[in-house]
Amino acid sequence: ERVETFLRVRENKAGKEFKVVLGARSAIFLPFRDLGLIIIDEEYEQSYKQADPAPRYHARDAAIMLADMYGAKVILGSATPSFESYHNARSNKYGLVLLDERFNRITQPEIIIADIREAYRKKQMTSYFTPELFSLMEETLAEDRQMILFQNRRGFSLYIECFACSWIPSCIHCDVSLTYHKNQHKLICHYCGYAIGVPPRCPECSDPQLVTRGFGTEKLEEEVSVLLPGYSIARMDFDTTRTRRRYERIIRDFEGGQTRILIGTQIVTKGLDFDNVGLVGVLHADNLLNFPDFRSFERSYQLMAQVAGRAGRKDGRGKVVIQTTNPSHPVIQHIHSGDFHSMYMSQMEERQAFQYPPYSRLLRINLRHENREFVDKASKQLAENLRKVIPVPVMGPQSPIIGRIQRMQLMNILVKLPRSARMADLKKLIKKEIDDIRSRREYRKLFIVPDVDPV
Repeated sequence: ERVETFLRVRENKAGKEFKVVLGARSAIFLPFRDLGLIIIDEEYEQSYKQADPAPRYHARDAAIMLADMYGAKVILGSATPSFESYHNARSNKYGLVLLDERFNRITQPEIIIADIREAYRKKQMTSYFTPELFSLMEETLAEDRQMILFQNRRGFSLYIECFACSWIPSCIHCDVSLTYHKNQHKLICHYCGYAIGVPPRCPECSDPQLVTRGFGTEKLEEEVSVLLPGYSIARMDFDTTRTRRRYERIIRDFEGGQTRILIGTQIVTKGLDFDNVGLVGVLHADNLLNFPDFRSFERSYQLMAQVAGRAGRKDGRGKVVIQTTNPSHPVIQHIHSGDFHSMYMSQMEERQAFQYPPYSRLLRINLRHENREFVDKASKQLAENLRKVIPVPVMGPQSPIIGRIQRMQLMNILVKLPRSARMADLKKLIKKEIDDIRSRREYRKLFIVPDVDPV
């Protein structure tokens, strides 16, 4: 099918066969003849960046280069643009068109912040639901409207734990705990796919009491079916949308009203447009906020704003309940007020102070090997060599949050490239040092993966 599309685009002289090409990120490499306009929808999406395998490119940035080659126009569209793109618009590198109203002048949804900690203190929680969210769930169903419940964790529980000795099953290939999937009665690694059956008792102390910790979409589906019996529920996550047919059936049933409650991970934020959604619930916003990455506030805002945008898209004003243990968190407050610009300005001050994009470009050098001591030694050597030859900040080496994936031990070196620097010269120096490490016999089995502008 890809070859057929490639040939059709190549032979499409003067747009006689078709005028529009719809595609994913790889469509940017089609052999266009008379390209006049490129539209990048939801340009902030991380999925536009291909990190593995090579070639490592960002389709949005490649589209801008392609348009320049063809003399074409580019439209970057999003209600929550990336801070880099918004910065370029404010710097007059891009034009900026503001759409201050929703389509057809539909009123923005009402945002309600619910304090989980306070609800627990007052013993007002109904399962995982604050009184604000649960009462609106009942009200929404009574009004014959639909709802979306968002929990960005799939599976039944995040992990299981021995009640007696606190043993937690972990993946033998990756440095992560195994997620419990009740429907399959398995413990599964979400990084490599390793799976085992649930043991009848703790292998460490033989205690039979293994308890679940945390909750995912599968557990949420079970709880909602008990609390609100008689209503049709669908779950939309990686486990239930593995095939195109299953994905389309979930969408079709919800769109047609056969499904009243849709529970899902971030898949439900991907531009879905349903007329009858009166309520959106974000079950635990803190899962999005507490992540050690300079983009975590930006991504949290984007994800919550996008899922909130599913409510009240046609008839009647929608409501959005965001459950959190920290209602005063800056991101939560900016979501509540809908003030993207203030959120952007506060983050730009921090990024400028610490020289993160858009005030610099990042180069992440990832080193991989099955032996931890080996990759530690190689990464330290490379970082030391880089500091001697390039006059820019070299950070690390440091193990990523998950230091081992699919048996490979990982280390990262981060290079901050100032916008004012002579990029070509710096890249040559960095490449020379990487090639020098690769050429040494002792490091011949070492994988070194440089990634410019990682996401």
